[in-house]
Amino acid sequence: MAQAAPAPGGTPRPGRTAPIERRTSGVPVRSPDVFDARTHRIAHIAVPVVLGLVYGYWVAANARQGGPITGGNLLLGWLSALVFAVVCIALLTLAPRMLREVHALLWTAFVGIAFGFLYTQTPHSVWRSVIMSLLIAGCTFAVFFYRYYTREDAFGRRVR
Repeated sequence: MAQAAPAPGGTPRPGRTAPIERRTSGVPVRSPDVFDARTHRIAHIAVPVVLGLVYGYWVAANARQGGPITGGNLLLGWLSALVFAVVCIALLTLAPRMLREVHALLWTAFVGIAFGFLYTQTPHSVWRSVIMSLLIAGCTFAVFFYRYYTREDAFGRRVR
């Protein structure tokens, strides 16, 4: 079976990303963004809203514990979704302007509080909810701090 030899400057194979090229000044040039600025602005709002709706449903389902759906249960779910979405949008807007340590701490607090509130809706004790929430928050801080520490300089500018 004969195959064509690769030629420089040819079309890339499907499924591969184009390599990062360097200009003569040494600054890396990335491939263009697939979506335009309008799509990114819409996603900046739509993704937290969808995540908030999922979170609100999850809180309401945990709170009713298999019982009937009540008005209070629906109100709890909608308010949880609203608070989750608003705080998530605020974090997406404000956190990148912070130092990398504060950036990681803000997301850690958000994830820890959201998980803790979700876990308190189950029949487990409050102390177990606190311990589980602190464990989740600790893991989140480790992951986010590593991510921001390796991809940002001390002033919050992205390195790669």
